[in-house]
Amino acid sequence: MPKLTLERLDLAGKRVFIRADLNAPLSSGQVADDTRLRAAVPTIQHALKAGAAVVLASHLGRPGGKAAREYSLRPVAERLEVLVGQRVELAPDCVGPDTLARAQALAPGEILLLENLRFHPGEEANDDGFARELAALADCYVDDAFAAAHRAHASIAAITRHLQPAAAGLLMQQELSALGRIFESPERPLVAILGGAKVSDKLALVEHLLGQVDALLVGGGMAFTFLLALGHAVGRSLVEAERVETARAALDAARRRGVRLILPLDTVVAESVDSASGLAVGIRGIPPDHMGLDIGPRTCESFAAVTRGAKTIVWNGPMGVFEKAPFAAGTLAVARAVAEAPAFSVVGGGDTIAAVAKAGVMERIGYLSTAGGAFLEFLEGRRLPGVDALTEAPP
Repeated sequence: MPKLTLERLDLAGKRVFIRADLNAPLSSGQVADDTRLRAAVPTIQHALKAGAAVVLASHLGRPGGKAAREYSLRPVAERLEVLVGQRVELAPDCVGPDTLARAQALAPGEILLLENLRFHPGEEANDDGFARELAALADCYVDDAFAAAHRAHASIAAITRHLQPAAAGLLMQQELSALGRIFESPERPLVAILGGAKVSDKLALVEHLLGQVDALLVGGGMAFTFLLALGHAVGRSLVEAERVETARAALDAARRRGVRLILPLDTVVAESVDSASGLAVGIRGIPPDHMGLDIGPRTCESFAAVTRGAKTIVWNGPMGVFEKAPFAAGTLAVARAVAEAPAFSVVGGGDTIAAVAKAGVMERIGYLSTAGGAFLEFLEGRRLPGVDALTEAPP
Protein backbone atom coordinates (compact mmCIF):
# COMPACT_ATOMS: atom_id res chain seq x y z
CA MET A 1 0.00 0.00 0.00
CA PRO A 2 1.19 3.60 -0.59
CA LYS A 3 2.52 5.13 2.61
CA LEU A 4 1.82 8.46 4.27
CA THR A 5 4.51 10.98 3.37
CA LEU A 6 6.09 13.91 5.17
CA GLU A 7 4.45 16.53 2.95
CA ARG A 8 0.98 15.42 4.05
CA LEU A 9 1.64 16.05 7.75
CA ASP A 10 0.48 19.22 9.50
CA LEU A 11 3.64 19.98 11.47
CA ALA A 12 3.00 23.54 12.67
CA GLY A 13 3.61 23.73 16.40
CA LYS A 14 4.32 19.98 16.64
CA ARG A 15 7.30 18.04 17.90
CA VAL A 16 8.27 15.57 15.18
CA PHE A 17 10.40 12.50 15.89
CA ILE A 18 12.67 11.97 12.87
CA ARG A 19 14.44 8.62 12.73
CA ALA A 20 17.41 9.32 10.46
CA ASP A 21 20.45 7.33 9.40
CA LEU A 22 23.34 9.32 10.86
CA ASN A 23 25.60 6.29 11.21
CA ALA A 24 28.65 8.09 9.82
CA PRO A 25 32.27 6.94 10.07
CA LEU A 26 34.32 8.82 12.66
CA SER A 27 38.01 9.62 12.73
CA SER A 28 39.86 11.44 15.53
CA GLY A 29 36.57 12.53 17.08
CA GLN A 30 35.13 13.99 13.89
CA VAL A 31 32.81 12.83 11.12
CA ALA A 32 35.02 11.41 8.37
CA ASP A 33 32.31 11.17 5.70
CA ASP A 34 29.13 13.25 6.02
CA THR A 35 27.25 11.70 3.06
CA ARG A 36 24.51 10.23 5.26
CA LEU A 37 24.18 13.45 7.23
CA ARG A 38 23.73 15.48 4.06
CA ALA A 39 21.07 13.02 2.88
CA ALA A 40 19.08 13.65 6.08
CA VAL A 41 19.18 17.46 5.85
CA PRO A 42 16.24 17.97 3.41
CA THR A 43 13.78 16.19 5.72
CA ILE A 44 15.05 18.09 8.76
CA GLN A 45 14.78 21.43 6.97
CA HIS A 46 11.30 20.64 5.64
CA ALA A 47 10.08 19.98 9.18
CA LEU A 48 11.66 23.17 10.51
CA LYS A 49 10.19 25.31 7.73
CA ALA A 50 6.78 23.77 8.41
CA GLY A 51 6.92 25.10 11.96
CA ALA A 52 7.94 21.96 13.81
CA ALA A 53 10.45 21.27 16.55
CA VAL A 54 12.66 18.33 15.59
CA VAL A 55 13.57 15.42 17.85
CA LEU A 56 16.25 13.65 15.81
CA ALA A 57 17.33 10.08 16.48
CA SER A 58 19.85 7.62 15.07
CA HIS A 59 22.16 4.79 15.98
CA LEU A 60 25.93 4.89 15.50
CA GLY A 61 28.02 1.75 15.25
CA ARG A 62 27.54 -1.31 17.44
CA PRO A 63 28.04 -0.32 21.09
CA GLY A 64 26.34 -3.51 22.33
CA GLY A 65 23.47 -1.98 24.28
CA LYS A 66 25.54 0.14 26.62
CA ALA A 67 26.96 3.66 26.59
CA ALA A 68 30.41 4.03 25.08
CA ARG A 69 32.11 7.37 24.57
CA GLU A 70 33.59 6.39 21.21
CA TYR A 71 30.07 5.84 19.85
CA SER A 72 28.64 9.15 21.02
CA LEU A 73 26.74 11.20 18.46
CA ARG A 74 28.47 14.42 19.59
CA PRO A 75 30.64 14.62 16.43
CA VAL A 76 27.46 14.12 14.40
CA ALA A 77 25.74 16.99 16.24
CA GLU A 78 28.72 19.25 15.56
CA ARG A 79 28.77 18.44 11.85
CA LEU A 80 24.99 18.75 11.54
CA GLU A 81 25.17 22.28 12.97
CA VAL A 82 27.32 23.24 9.97
CA LEU A 83 25.08 21.48 7.46
CA VAL A 84 21.74 22.89 8.71
CA GLY A 85 23.18 26.24 9.74
CA GLN A 86 21.84 26.30 13.29
CA ARG A 87 22.38 24.87 16.74
CA VAL A 88 21.81 21.15 17.22
CA GLU A 89 21.47 20.34 20.92
CA LEU A 90 22.68 16.87 21.94
CA ALA A 91 20.65 15.20 24.67
CA PRO A 92 22.67 13.23 27.25
CA ASP A 93 20.56 10.15 26.52
CA CYS A 94 17.78 9.11 24.17
CA VAL A 95 15.24 8.47 26.96
CA GLY A 96 14.79 9.43 30.60
CA PRO A 97 13.40 12.42 32.57
CA ASP A 98 16.11 14.86 31.45
CA THR A 99 15.67 14.00 27.76
CA LEU A 100 11.88 14.19 28.07
CA ALA A 101 12.12 17.65 29.68
CA ARG A 102 14.44 18.88 26.92
CA ALA A 103 12.08 17.58 24.22
CA GLN A 104 9.04 19.17 25.85
CA ALA A 105 10.88 22.50 26.11
CA LEU A 106 11.71 22.63 22.39
CA ALA A 107 10.34 25.63 20.51
CA PRO A 108 9.34 25.48 16.84
CA GLY A 109 12.45 25.62 14.65
CA GLU A 110 14.75 23.99 17.23
CA ILE A 111 16.56 20.64 16.96
CA LEU A 112 17.31 18.13 19.71
CA LEU A 113 19.53 15.20 18.71
CA LEU A 114 19.11 12.18 20.96
CA GLU A 115 22.19 10.30 22.07
CA ASN A 116 22.90 6.94 20.38
CA LEU A 117 19.80 4.74 20.38
CA ARG A 118 21.92 1.60 20.64
CA PHE A 119 23.24 2.63 24.05
CA HIS A 120 20.08 0.82 25.23
CA PRO A 121 19.49 -2.91 24.61
CA GLY A 122 15.80 -2.14 24.10
CA GLU A 123 16.54 -0.58 20.70
CA GLU A 124 17.76 -3.71 18.92
CA ALA A 125 15.35 -5.88 20.94
CA ASN A 126 12.40 -3.85 19.58
CA ASP A 127 11.34 -3.49 23.21
CA ASP A 128 7.86 -2.03 23.66
CA GLY A 129 8.68 -0.20 26.89
CA PHE A 130 11.70 1.49 25.35
CA ALA A 131 9.60 2.38 22.29
CA ARG A 132 6.97 4.00 24.56
CA GLU A 133 9.64 6.21 26.11
CA LEU A 134 10.82 7.31 22.66
CA ALA A 135 7.26 7.95 21.53
CA ALA A 136 6.63 10.23 24.53
CA LEU A 137 9.16 12.70 23.13
CA ALA A 138 7.08 13.83 20.16
CA ASP A 139 3.64 14.28 18.57
CA CYS A 140 4.24 12.46 15.29
CA TYR A 141 6.81 10.20 13.65
CA VAL A 142 8.86 10.38 10.46
CA ASP A 143 11.15 7.57 9.29
CA ASP A 144 13.88 8.76 6.94
CA ALA A 145 16.28 5.85 7.57
CA PHE A 146 15.64 3.45 4.69
CA ALA A 147 19.11 1.99 5.30
CA ALA A 148 17.79 0.61 8.60
CA ALA A 149 14.31 -0.28 7.35
CA HIS A 150 15.12 -3.99 7.33
CA ARG A 151 15.67 -3.91 11.10
CA ALA A 152 12.74 -4.52 13.46
CA HIS A 153 14.16 -2.15 16.07
CA ALA A 154 12.29 -0.04 18.61
CA SER A 155 12.87 3.32 16.90
CA ILE A 156 11.79 1.84 13.56
CA ALA A 157 8.95 -0.60 14.27
CA ALA A 158 7.64 -0.68 17.86
CA ILE A 159 7.55 3.12 18.21
CA THR A 160 4.82 3.38 15.58
CA ARG A 161 2.45 1.48 17.87
CA HIS A 162 2.55 4.45 20.22
CA LEU A 163 3.29 7.42 17.97
CA GLN A 164 1.02 8.22 15.05
CA PRO A 165 0.85 9.26 12.34
CA ALA A 166 4.02 7.59 11.04
CA ALA A 167 5.19 9.02 7.73
CA ALA A 168 8.02 8.47 5.27
CA GLY A 169 10.66 11.20 5.14
CA LEU A 170 11.94 12.67 1.89
CA LEU A 171 14.89 10.27 1.59
CA MET A 172 12.68 7.28 2.41
CA GLN A 173 10.23 8.45 -0.27
CA GLN A 174 13.01 8.68 -2.85
CA GLU A 175 14.21 5.17 -2.07
CA LEU A 176 10.73 3.64 -2.21
CA SER A 177 9.91 5.49 -5.42
CA ALA A 178 13.12 4.45 -7.16
CA LEU A 179 12.93 0.82 -6.06
CA GLY A 180 9.23 0.70 -6.85
CA ARG A 181 10.03 1.65 -10.43
CA ILE A 182 12.14 -1.49 -10.71
CA PHE A 183 9.49 -4.06 -9.88
CA GLU A 184 6.05 -2.48 -9.70
CA SER A 185 5.89 -1.00 -13.19
CA PRO A 186 9.31 -1.19 -14.85
CA GLU A 187 9.91 -0.17 -18.42
CA ARG A 188 11.23 -3.23 -20.19
CA PRO A 189 13.65 -4.74 -20.89
CA LEU A 190 14.55 -4.87 -17.19
CA VAL A 191 18.20 -5.82 -16.69
CA ALA A 192 19.86 -6.72 -13.38
CA ILE A 193 23.64 -6.76 -12.88
CA LEU A 194 25.05 -8.67 -9.94
CA GLY A 195 28.61 -8.90 -8.70
CA GLY A 196 30.43 -9.38 -5.46
CA ALA A 197 32.45 -12.21 -4.02
CA LYS A 198 30.07 -14.98 -2.96
CA VAL A 199 27.05 -16.47 -4.68
CA SER A 200 25.72 -17.51 -1.25
CA ASP A 201 25.32 -13.82 -0.35
CA LYS A 202 23.14 -13.27 -3.43
CA LEU A 203 21.38 -16.64 -3.76
CA ALA A 204 17.94 -15.47 -2.62
CA LEU A 205 18.37 -12.39 -4.78
CA VAL A 206 19.20 -14.43 -7.89
CA GLU A 207 16.18 -16.65 -7.36
CA HIS A 208 13.84 -13.68 -6.92
CA LEU A 209 15.27 -11.71 -9.84
CA LEU A 210 14.79 -14.63 -12.22
CA GLY A 211 11.05 -14.14 -11.79
CA GLN A 212 11.27 -10.40 -12.46
CA VAL A 213 13.93 -9.49 -15.00
CA ASP A 214 14.49 -10.00 -18.72
CA ALA A 215 18.25 -10.42 -18.38
CA LEU A 216 20.62 -11.09 -15.47
CA LEU A 217 24.32 -10.28 -15.88
CA VAL A 218 26.59 -12.00 -13.36
CA GLY A 219 30.18 -10.96 -12.67
CA GLY A 220 32.51 -10.76 -9.70
CA GLY A 221 33.74 -13.73 -7.72
CA MET A 222 30.23 -15.20 -7.63
CA ALA A 223 30.38 -15.85 -11.39
CA PHE A 224 32.97 -18.61 -10.97
CA THR A 225 30.58 -20.86 -9.06
CA PHE A 226 28.19 -20.58 -12.03
CA LEU A 227 31.03 -21.26 -14.48
CA LEU A 228 32.07 -24.31 -12.47
CA ALA A 229 28.46 -25.50 -12.61
CA LEU A 230 28.73 -25.36 -16.42
CA GLY A 231 31.84 -27.53 -16.33
CA HIS A 232 34.54 -24.91 -16.78
CA ALA A 233 37.88 -25.24 -15.03
CA VAL A 234 38.34 -22.02 -13.04
CA GLY A 235 41.85 -22.47 -11.62
CA ARG A 236 42.22 -20.96 -8.16
CA SER A 237 39.30 -18.57 -8.62
CA LEU A 238 36.89 -18.09 -5.75
CA VAL A 239 34.20 -20.78 -5.81
CA GLU A 240 31.69 -22.17 -3.31
CA ALA A 241 31.67 -25.88 -4.02
CA GLU A 242 28.59 -26.41 -1.85
CA ARG A 243 26.65 -23.96 -4.04
CA VAL A 244 27.45 -25.49 -7.43
CA GLU A 245 24.22 -27.51 -7.59
CA THR A 246 22.24 -24.45 -6.58
CA ALA A 247 23.93 -22.43 -9.30
CA ARG A 248 23.12 -25.15 -11.81
CA ALA A 249 19.48 -25.06 -10.71
CA ALA A 250 19.42 -21.28 -11.20
CA LEU A 251 20.78 -21.68 -14.72
CA ASP A 252 18.06 -24.24 -15.47
CA ALA A 253 15.40 -21.93 -14.00
CA ALA A 254 16.60 -19.08 -16.20
CA ARG A 255 16.31 -21.25 -19.31
CA ARG A 256 12.79 -22.35 -18.36
CA ARG A 257 11.65 -18.78 -17.77
CA GLY A 258 13.27 -17.38 -20.87
CA VAL A 259 15.56 -15.10 -18.85
CA ARG A 260 18.99 -14.41 -20.30
CA LEU A 261 21.49 -15.28 -17.56
CA ILE A 262 24.74 -13.97 -18.99
CA LEU A 263 28.11 -15.01 -17.55
CA PRO A 264 31.63 -13.76 -18.31
CA LEU A 265 33.26 -14.72 -21.61
CA ASP A 266 36.73 -13.84 -20.34
CA THR A 267 38.44 -12.87 -17.13
CA VAL A 268 41.54 -11.03 -15.96
CA VAL A 269 43.72 -13.54 -14.11
CA ALA A 270 46.73 -13.28 -11.84
CA GLU A 271 48.50 -15.42 -9.27
CA SER A 272 47.07 -13.34 -6.40
CA VAL A 273 45.14 -10.17 -5.62
CA ASP A 274 48.50 -8.54 -4.82
CA SER A 275 49.91 -9.15 -8.31
CA ALA A 276 51.13 -6.01 -10.07
CA SER A 277 49.29 -6.86 -13.29
CA GLY A 278 46.74 -9.22 -14.77
CA LEU A 279 46.18 -11.06 -18.05
CA ALA A 280 42.87 -11.33 -19.89
CA VAL A 281 42.09 -14.92 -20.93
CA GLY A 282 39.01 -16.68 -22.22
CA ILE A 283 36.93 -18.63 -19.74
CA ARG A 284 38.28 -21.87 -21.16
CA GLY A 285 41.87 -20.70 -20.75
CA ILE A 286 42.22 -19.99 -17.02
CA PRO A 287 45.60 -21.37 -15.87
CA PRO A 288 45.27 -23.84 -12.98
CA ASP A 289 47.57 -21.77 -10.74
CA HIS A 290 45.82 -18.43 -11.44
CA MET A 291 42.61 -16.83 -10.24
CA GLY A 292 40.07 -14.66 -12.01
CA LEU A 293 39.99 -11.18 -10.45
CA ASP A 294 37.99 -9.10 -12.94
CA ILE A 295 35.83 -9.51 -16.01
CA GLY A 296 37.73 -9.20 -19.29
CA PRO A 297 37.23 -6.84 -22.25
CA ARG A 298 35.00 -9.23 -24.23
CA THR A 299 32.70 -9.53 -21.22
CA CYS A 300 32.64 -5.75 -20.80
CA GLU A 301 31.39 -5.43 -24.37
CA SER A 302 28.92 -8.28 -23.94
CA PHE A 303 27.43 -6.64 -20.84
CA ALA A 304 27.39 -3.20 -22.50
CA ALA A 305 25.49 -4.61 -25.46
CA VAL A 306 22.74 -5.79 -23.12
CA THR A 307 22.57 -2.50 -21.18
CA ARG A 308 22.32 -0.52 -24.44
CA GLY A 309 19.00 -2.22 -25.10
CA ALA A 310 17.66 -1.87 -21.54
CA LYS A 311 14.95 0.49 -20.29
CA THR A 312 15.45 -0.25 -16.57
CA ILE A 313 18.72 -1.34 -14.90
CA VAL A 314 19.50 -2.33 -11.33
CA TRP A 315 23.11 -3.00 -10.31
CA ASN A 316 24.66 -4.32 -7.09
CA GLY A 317 28.17 -5.60 -6.61
CA PRO A 318 31.54 -4.97 -8.31
CA MET A 319 32.79 -7.09 -11.20
CA GLY A 320 36.12 -7.86 -9.57
CA VAL A 321 38.65 -6.70 -7.01
CA PHE A 322 38.17 -3.14 -8.23
CA GLU A 323 39.97 -1.54 -5.29
CA LYS A 324 43.18 -2.94 -6.84
CA ALA A 325 44.17 -0.97 -9.96
CA PRO A 326 45.06 -4.00 -12.16
CA PHE A 327 41.56 -5.42 -11.61
CA ALA A 328 39.39 -2.30 -11.74
CA ALA A 329 38.79 -1.95 -15.49
CA GLY A 330 35.78 -4.29 -15.67
CA THR A 331 33.83 -2.65 -12.87
CA LEU A 332 34.56 0.83 -14.23
CA ALA A 333 33.49 -0.26 -17.73
CA VAL A 334 30.18 -1.53 -16.37
CA ALA A 335 29.68 1.74 -14.49
CA ARG A 336 30.16 3.68 -17.71
CA ALA A 337 27.88 1.32 -19.63
CA VAL A 338 25.10 1.74 -17.07
CA ALA A 339 25.53 5.53 -17.18
CA GLU A 340 25.39 5.60 -20.98
CA ALA A 341 22.37 3.29 -21.28
CA PRO A 342 19.02 4.83 -22.32
CA ALA A 343 17.48 3.46 -19.14
CA PHE A 344 16.34 4.39 -15.66
CA SER A 345 19.15 3.00 -13.49
CA VAL A 346 19.32 2.20 -9.79
CA VAL A 347 22.71 1.43 -8.26
CA GLY A 348 22.97 0.20 -4.68
CA GLY A 349 25.62 -0.86 -2.19
CA GLY A 350 28.65 0.96 -0.86
CA ASP A 351 31.24 -0.74 -3.09
CA THR A 352 29.12 -0.28 -6.21
CA ILE A 353 28.54 3.40 -5.53
CA ALA A 354 32.26 3.81 -4.86
CA ALA A 355 32.91 2.31 -8.29
CA VAL A 356 30.42 4.68 -9.93
CA ALA A 357 32.15 7.60 -8.23
CA LYS A 358 35.57 6.32 -9.33
CA ALA A 359 34.29 6.12 -12.91
CA GLY A 360 33.09 9.74 -12.68
CA VAL A 361 29.51 9.00 -13.73
CA MET A 362 27.51 9.50 -10.52
CA GLU A 363 25.42 12.32 -11.97
CA ARG A 364 24.34 10.08 -14.86
CA ILE A 365 22.82 7.35 -12.68
CA GLY A 366 19.05 7.51 -12.14
CA TYR A 367 19.22 6.77 -8.42
CA LEU A 368 22.04 5.90 -6.00
CA SER A 369 20.99 3.91 -2.93
CA THR A 370 23.38 3.73 0.01
CA ALA A 371 21.03 1.46 1.92
CA GLY A 372 23.09 -1.73 1.73
CA GLY A 373 21.23 -4.54 3.50
CA ALA A 374 17.80 -2.94 3.13
CA PHE A 375 18.44 -2.44 -0.60
CA LEU A 376 19.29 -6.12 -1.06
CA GLU A 377 16.37 -7.35 1.03
CA PHE A 378 13.98 -5.18 -0.98
CA LEU A 379 15.38 -6.64 -4.21
CA GLU A 380 14.92 -10.12 -2.75
CA GLY A 381 11.21 -9.37 -2.37
CA ARG A 382 11.32 -9.43 1.43
CA ARG A 383 9.08 -7.22 3.54
CA LEU A 384 10.86 -4.44 5.39
CA PRO A 385 9.68 -3.79 8.98
CA GLY A 386 10.45 -0.08 8.70
CA VAL A 387 8.24 0.29 5.64
CA ASP A 388 5.44 -1.95 6.91
CA ALA A 389 5.25 0.15 10.12
CA LEU A 390 4.43 3.38 8.30
CA THR A 391 0.86 4.66 8.15
CA GLU A 392 -1.00 3.87 4.95
CA ALA A 393 -1.70 6.92 2.85
CA PRO A 394 -5.34 8.06 2.79
CA PRO A 395 -7.03 8.10 -0.62
